[in-house]
Amino acid sequence: MNLATLTRSLVLSLMLVGSAFAAEKVNINSADAATIDRVLINVGPSKAEAIVAHRKANGAFKSAEQLALVKGIGLKTVEKNRDRIVVGGAPARKPAKAAPRPVASR
Repeated sequence: MNLATLTRSLVLSLMLVGSAFAAEKVNINSADAATIDRVLINVGPSKAEAIVAHRKANGAFKSAEQLALVKGIGLKTVEKNRDRIVVGGAPARKPAKAAPRPVASR
């Protein structure tokens, strides 16, 4: 194996390892149950549905720790997922454009 091939292999390996450590994130205030199930560790379909139901019944989560209020989710699960959880509000809406003002006649 020549040096160029070895270098390319090493760079490719490092890129793959780096992407494996970058955890996917999920906004618990806007994600659907399937996304929450896929991204969070130790959260299956029923717990993900419970998260969505809790959010609908009680409003947006203000912190990751509030996930522990959902039946079946404990603080240990929150801690395991801390780097994956994003707590954000609903996406901001753009204000509607104002109607053009009529030109005053003289």
